[in-house]
Amino acid sequence: MSDAGTPGLPARRAALRLLDAVLRRGLPIDAARSAATRDVADRQDQALALAIAGEVLRRLPDLDALIDSATRNRLADDAKARMALRLALVQPLVLGTPPHAAIATILPLLDGGPKRLVHGVFGTLMRRGVTLPAHPTLPPTVADRWRRSWGPDVVAAAAVAIAAPPPLDLSLAREDVVAPDGVAFAPRHRRLPSGTVTDLPGFDQGGWWVQDLAASIPARLLGEGAGEHVLDLCAAPGGKAMQLAAAGWRVTAVDGSASRLKRLGENLARTGLRADLVEADILRWNPPEPAAAVLLDAPCSATGVFRRHPDVLHRVQPRAIADLAAGQAAMLARAADWVRPGGTLVYATCSMEPEEGEDQIRAFVASRPDYAVHPPASGELPAGVPVAGEGWVRTLPGMIADQGGLDGFFIARLRRRPLAGAESGH
Repeated sequence: MSDAGTPGLPARRAALRLLDAVLRRGLPIDAARSAATRDVADRQDQALALAIAGEVLRRLPDLDALIDSATRNRLADDAKARMALRLALVQPLVLGTPPHAAIATILPLLDGGPKRLVHGVFGTLMRRGVTLPAHPTLPPTVADRWRRSWGPDVVAAAAVAIAAPPPLDLSLAREDVVAPDGVAFAPRHRRLPSGTVTDLPGFDQGGWWVQDLAASIPARLLGEGAGEHVLDLCAAPGGKAMQLAAAGWRVTAVDGSASRLKRLGENLARTGLRADLVEADILRWNPPEPAAAVLLDAPCSATGVFRRHPDVLHRVQPRAIADLAAGQAAMLARAADWVRPGGTLVYATCSMEPEEGEDQIRAFVASRPDYAVHPPASGELPAGVPVAGEGWVRTLPGMIADQGGLDGFFIARLRRRPLAGAESGH
């Protein structure tokens, strides 16, 4: 069916494709974006499609509760009528679209389908004057899992955190670069309200890049490089590699994806920073010699970045977390052998799951007596970020919440024991 002649329809059709990709096929929304918006030429319409789908994913349990309150028989989770009603409802209730415009652009998506049902349920809910909670309800399986791991206060804080777009954190190549004004929680850092990156002063000069404050901690824990060699593993898109290069490290950035390495190269070119790029699978690759430091930002569930990517709350299941944890353990075991005696290994994941963080390091240290956790010293962490009792760093919803919060991250710095009689070089 052609979308011509119905303003706004291409964006809604693309939003429906995005939801189908995430909820039925389990794809990340970023991976589905190109195919879902293939028929949407206008960039503003592409952005609208992403906004509609993103808000549905932020508020899915609450939207479904409204739908269930107005239907005699519960619709299947993947029923087209339910998907259409989610898209229709989120527009007036979250995005401020007039109800008549919202339903007019959704009904054509149901050509040959349950138009009367969707129109009737939508009309009933609009006449009731329904609203959504100020703080979204997390998917029950996620809320239960995080409640067991972190307690009810963190679950409540996560619900608050997902309600609004997070702030924009910038990492600076140097303190004296041209950069927007903002709040600094750490050296070479600025925090701004959310906005369009390319419109900010200094973007073209390349003196800064976007990087959540929590994501900047792993490289911060390696300090100044003074020309020493560091391996940045699973490095793309390159925020940590750029941090390390800016701090004076000689960086070898390794990643298994050619397209992601290309993006890393483009980021390096824009910022004028240098790193050697290696396309390789680190489970098969070996460096020519041990390095002074290794940073392993391991592939993970990414549940810690749910504020920016709410699709992770609906895609990531316990089996996937277990499979990812097994891969992380294998990577950590290999990376540990690439650190020279007396050197430093930093392990990080943007995950809220202990299996991908705390459990990994407990098991690693138990199996590797030549390694010990090396806790951050005073002043090494951004303001408001604590050190856990075991000496590692865990950022959670609720931390510096009044200043915009943080993504969920786990970071552990480990020191490899020097050879007998040798002094550590760094």
